[in-house]
Amino acid sequence: MRGFLIHIVSDITVVYMLASFLSLRRDKVLVSDLRRIIREYSERFKDTLVKIMNFCGTHEWTTVNFGIRSLMPANVQLVAGPGCPVCITPSYYIEESIRLSLDGVRVYCFGDVFKLPAIREVRGAKSLEDAKACGGDVKVVYSFLDAIKDARDYGKDSVFLGIGFETTAPSYAVPMVKGHVPRNLLLLSVLRLTPPAARYALENTVKRGAAPVQGIIAPGHVSTVIGAKPWSDIAEEFRVPTVVSGFEPLDVLLSIALILQMRARNTVKTVIEYSRLVTWEGNRYAQRAIYEVFEKTDAAWRGLGFIPESGLELRGKYRKYDALHELGLKELTRERWAYDLLPGCKCSEITLGLAKPSDCKYFMKACTPERPLGPCMVSLEGTCAIWGRFGGGGIAEEVARDIGLEGGW
Repeated sequence: MRGFLIHIVSDITVVYMLASFLSLRRDKVLVSDLRRIIREYSERFKDTLVKIMNFCGTHEWTTVNFGIRSLMPANVQLVAGPGCPVCITPSYYIEESIRLSLDGVRVYCFGDVFKLPAIREVRGAKSLEDAKACGGDVKVVYSFLDAIKDARDYGKDSVFLGIGFETTAPSYAVPMVKGHVPRNLLLLSVLRLTPPAARYALENTVKRGAAPVQGIIAPGHVSTVIGAKPWSDIAEEFRVPTVVSGFEPLDVLLSIALILQMRARNTVKTVIEYSRLVTWEGNRYAQRAIYEVFEKTDAAWRGLGFIPESGLELRGKYRKYDALHELGLKELTRERWAYDLLPGCKCSEITLGLAKPSDCKYFMKACTPERPLGPCMVSLEGTCAIWGRFGGGGIAEEVARDIGLEGGW
């Protein structure tokens, strides 16, 4: 088995063929072999820090929950980037949703948005949870389709707070294309696009004087829709080896090994490790639906400001479903956007991979998963929530050092 795995990792073509077989298994021998291979590649860089960034909350969950950082050599650093759509939803849209619910409009939202705190209080409420407690009409649903069904029966004005990345966008677009959305249900689009945020994160790492990112673990869920090509464009632009990864521990470990292999060979490629679901071009049907209904626009990200062409707004005949347009609400512009994190909250730095949750003075003190102060502590995809629930950093790093493991962050 050891020789078999060495052969696989040394031959990238074979990795393409067998990644799906490996990634579906949680085999201790394979983990041990991959750890050894990662160590062997890392020794080629001696004292050079190799920073590898993921762009998906589920990858961060896998990394923390399975202790993958503790398996890394000291010079391999795994950091989390902008991979949580709840974390980057601007406070403005939460405030407007609170106001609508208190004015008698039914507001539908996902469960992980229910507790998302706004920066400004609206009539005694700083979250949709507060608004519901104050008598606001807020309803948590599992999907946009659930909201469609309920809105038909309800028959009155209603708004869906539509957050998400490219993975979620088709679930809004397809029902609109098929004419399934009732006229009394409007969409408040806070949809965001991942590749522009990745570019922003990579640029800001350099601008702020931090160690540059030297490898990308690209999001598997997003890439099932957009394909691997957008990541290839970023890899070439920034000269960063990139692997589109699945979510099992072996997926992530294999992706790290492939990134280190490319760095050792001084090559830049985009590898689809998650080949069981991701293709180079992605899901063409989903893409057509998205861009029939939506168009790209410059959009605000919480704590970060505006990122060019990183949002989706309703276009053409679908504008009749636009909550902002139909209800006469003001759109958030560059001029009207204001920094929307609490003083001292490090969510913006954490989102960009420039800080870890335990660097924040609020982490697991004033800010906990039960009582989140910052947006990164709300969703199960938020880096702070993952670290708070599953033990990333802090004591976990101390234990790793005590038992002779080098990794951490």
